[in-house]
Order: sequence, then structure tokens, then C-alpha cells
Amino acid sequence: MKARFFLLRYLSVWGVLGIVAVAIAPPAWSLPGQRTETVAAWIAGNPTLRPVESDGLTVRRTDTAAQRFEFRASVFPPGRLNSLGNPGIIRSENFSLYDLINGVSVPRLEEALRVIYGLDIYSDYQNAQIVRVYPSAETLEMSRRLNLPGLGGREGELRSGIRFAYWLELTTNEDGGSHSGQVTVFLKEDLQKMIRELNY
Repeated sequence: MKARFFLLRYLSVWGVLGIVAVAIAPPAWSLPGQRTETVAAWIAGNPTLRPVESDGLTVRRTDTAAQRFEFRASVFPPGRLNSLGNPGIIRSENFSLYDLINGVSVPRLEEALRVIYGLDIYSDYQNAQIVRVYPSAETLEMSRRLNLPGLGGREGELRSGIRFAYWLELTTNEDGGSHSGQVTVFLKEDLQKMIRELNY
């Protein structure tokens, strides 16, 4: 319960409004495939994001040097940049958490997804098929044998839902914990691209 309250506080306006944001969060109007102006309007009006410092498609929040949040909508698909994109259509949306004090976990990222996007998208994510998990067992074994913990320093998965694809990733420390993570919601047509790029 304490971690959930901190998440809500961290994602909203750093106070009681975090709890209110869950109760009044609007439908997920800002989704890949929509026009940039629609997404920018949704970001500006989202009670959870409540942009203070924003260029219209990006929101950055810094509680302390040890705690940061960023939300970014992009006309490019996730992963490596290999196309020009359509400047009028959003292809992916990503949020990232960095927290040296409390750490970042999969449940915390999933709760952030629910708070930002609402139950429809959260349900699509929960019911989505997991199509890729990394690092592979071979990579972890190599990391152990060579005593190179950095080889397994990123843990994540790709999911394919009915409406969208999802990419969740944690950056792990040598002790197995994590202080940073991200979730990307993106068009399903870009899923094969991400599977290829993460196939290591």
C-alpha cells in the first residue's frame, strides 16, 4: 500500500492529487495511431501527467535528483531509428521511472500504466500474449560463467494485445535490484521490428 501511494504521489503533482487522479483519470485518448495534436491535448489534460515542463509531447518530472519520471509520445516506432516516421501520427508512447530511494519493479511499472492510461489499456496489457522475454537463459548462463553481470543487466518482455503491443523493461543492478524501468505502448505493426531488435 505504501509503494502504491508513493507511485501515485510520484506520478501526479507530488501530493494528494495522486489519489484523485486514479478516481478521475480519463479514457486513454492518447494512443499510438492518433494525430500529434490529439495526443498533445490529452497529455495537457491528463490529471496524472499534469505537465509542468513539457514540449507538448514530452513530460518530465523530477522530485529529487534520485527520483525522475518522463513520459514521451513519438512519431517513431520504438527501438532503433530506421524510418522517418509520419510527423502527424504518433507511433509509440513511453514512460520511464528512475528511483534510487524506493527502486522500480514490474508491479510498479504496471500500476503506472494503469494510472496513466486507465483500465481499458491496462486490461489489454494484462491479457496480452507474451511474445518475447529477455535475457535468454543462454545469456544469463554466459553472464554467470564469465562473471559479467552486465550481460544480463536488462530484463524485459514484449506483449501483443488486441489493441496494442507493449514493451516493459527494467535495468538491473549487480545485486539484482532495479532503480529504473520503462513501458512503451506502440502499434502492433511494429512488433516484429522489436522482436528482431531484441533477439540477442
